[in-house]
Amino acid sequence: MDIQSRKLNIISYIAQLKDESFIKKIEKYILNNTDIEDTNDTIPFSVQEFIERIEQSERDFKNGNYKTQSELENLAKDW
Repeated sequence: MDIQSRKLNIISYIAQLKDESFIKKIEKYILNNTDIEDTNDTIPFSVQEFIERIEQSERDFKNGNYKTQSELENLAKDW
C-alpha cells in the first residue's frame, strides 16, 4: 500500500473516532512530534495580488488551461 493510501486510511479511521481521550492523545502526539519548517520567510499576498491571481485563474479556466479531477488523480498515482 502506498503512502497516500495509508494517509487516507488514517484520516478515515480518525474521522470515525468517538473517544475524546484517544483523539486528545493523537493531537498531543502530532503536536509534539511534528517538525514544521520555519515559515517566517513567507510574505502574504496583498489584496491587489490576490485579486490578480483570481483573475488569472479565471482566465486560465476560460482558456481550458486546467486539469480535471481524473487527470490529477492519475498524476497523483506517480507520487
